[in-house]
Amino acid sequence: MSGLVSAIVEAWQELRINKTRILLALIGVALSVAALTSVVGMGNLVREGYKATSERSGGRTATLGLGVYGQTLPDPEKLSQAYRGIGERYGITYSTNVSQTQHDFQFPRGVQSAQVQVVDPDYGVIHRVDLSQGSWFADTDEQRFAPALVVSEAFYTAAGRPNLTTQPAVTLAGPQKTTAVIIGVVPDLYPQMPPSAYMLTDAAARAGVVSMGGPSQFEIWVQDTQADSLKAAISADLREQFPGMEAHVERRDYASHGDPFAMVQLGVAGVAGLVMLLGAVGMLNISMVTVRYRVREIGIRRSFGATSQRIFVGVMMESVVATAVAGIVGVMIAVAVVKNPWIEARVGSGLTEFPPFPVEAALLGLGAAVLVGALAGAIPALVAVRVKVIDAIRF
Repeated sequence: MSGLVSAIVEAWQELRINKTRILLALIGVALSVAALTSVVGMGNLVREGYKATSERSGGRTATLGLGVYGQTLPDPEKLSQAYRGIGERYGITYSTNVSQTQHDFQFPRGVQSAQVQVVDPDYGVIHRVDLSQGSWFADTDEQRFAPALVVSEAFYTAAGRPNLTTQPAVTLAGPQKTTAVIIGVVPDLYPQMPPSAYMLTDAAARAGVVSMGGPSQFEIWVQDTQADSLKAAISADLREQFPGMEAHVERRDYASHGDPFAMVQLGVAGVAGLVMLLGAVGMLNISMVTVRYRVREIGIRRSFGATSQRIFVGVMMESVVATAVAGIVGVMIAVAVVKNPWIEARVGSGLTEFPPFPVEAALLGLGAAVLVGALAGAIPALVAVRVKVIDAIRF
């Protein structure tokens, strides 16, 4: 341990002496590390943003969508019981009915139609619903006399942007004229988005909100490793319960199609790796020149009993320590770039909370810097080992 510490201290002293020679090479290494680390960090940010956006529409990994179709529509009550039975038999923790319809609402400026998505409380977990105000549905909301609504920003604006703490009411136009209560607000997915709302399945049935397009779909959230086996088992289960009909069970999450950014990130990382290789070549050239100028010093050290191993480690550690310091600086630059609020807002679109800087990206950048230092220092170290005492006299 003392030998390693002494080698590092000695290497640092040599770097201080030859700092002018190696400074430009270290700047290149630091920028290369910053580029490589930033690519990994931004790639993670882009992937998280895409993941969040995709999960809001298709569900988390892995979300299975269930449906039964035929020449005639299946009995809604029997279908609902079949879906509930599947959740119980296969130990599904999160499941939801999903259907869409249009319904008229009485707003302060008149009646306006809005898209209504009829769901269960678990929909918020499966589809990663983020709220800007209020709260998502709880299981107890099914028992409300006044149905609960989670609405979009456009709906909330059309309703006059009331204070949610006062449990603002909005009237569902129609024969029943049911009064509903707004409990939460979700951001609009895009500018000028028309009003939309979420409503619980049982509450929608009591309010006379009828789904369009036949029976509702059913979604379950399962482990990624179990998705394929559950697809086959649930398909067979539904076909047995509904003979003569087609049972469809398919994945709806983005991960079923693989990582869409993997190849792009690998390509950019490859370019950053080439830049780092150029920095390593510059470091190698400067190290070789430095060793040539230190023939007399190395020969004198050999005359005082320095072993070949000590000479090799000392020369190589100079390069390793230098690139390690450059790597730390490069990682700090990458963190400052990736965690910049302006960069996060534009690269991580779709995220309301940004993930921390990935530790693996920092370790990759630092590890690459140390590896470059070891490779750039190995050849000069081998040259230094071959220096003899007589060379110091001749020099």
